Amino acid sequence: MGRVRSVDAMTSTFTAGAAGFGTGLSLIVAIGAQNAFVLRQGIRRQAVLAVVAICALSDAALIALGVGGVGAVVVKWPAALTVVGWVGGAFLLVYGALAARRVLRPGGDALRTEGEAAGSVRRAVLTCLAMTWLNPHVYLDTVFLLGSVAADHGELRWTFGLGAVLASLCWFTALGFGARMLGRFLAKPAAWRVLDGLVAATMIVLGAVLIVGS
Repeated sequence: MGRVRSVDAMTSTFTAGAAGFGTGLSLIVAIGAQNAFVLRQGIRRQAVLAVVAICALSDAALIALGVGGVGAVVVKWPAALTVVGWVGGAFLLVYGALAARRVLRPGGDALRTEGEAAGSVRRAVLTCLAMTWLNPHVYLDTVFLLGSVAADHGELRWTFGLGAVLASLCWFTALGFGARMLGRFLAKPAAWRVLDGLVAATMIVLGAVLIVGS
């Protein structure tokens, strides 16, 4: 009898973790500013580990807040999300404009020297932090949505959250370090102009949506 209960408990734990992994992955994989930035850094092979770590650790912190019930508290201050939406939207519009400028005035992005690359690591880290923490959709997905779904699992809500954290880690690791396989297709400056064009369009559209929605 005790063995049956043990098996049932293990099954329930695995199910909760798998549900968290699947739910988290379904939210993270959607095309967005953060994913576009991680992809670009992965292709450039610049500050990839730092960028992946920032994204994964930030998601872990936000998911923990959601599972812990912080989302219900934040709902009482909707103005905070409005401010984040305006600031984040403006930031994405500026980043999109810079990407668009690279399309119109290409500067051999794929052929940067090591010195130039090292000098822009700090900028990449700060940009990644801004894209992660100034995007209200990140809070909606991790703190509110994942937090509410986790609550449905009762005592296993933290197992659900752990599954979501693992999904985030797997996705950003695969996106950041797997992107380098696209390097050979982007050996020509024209290919980088296409990539920057897609990045610019993504950032500008998302930035406008954030500002209008706020």
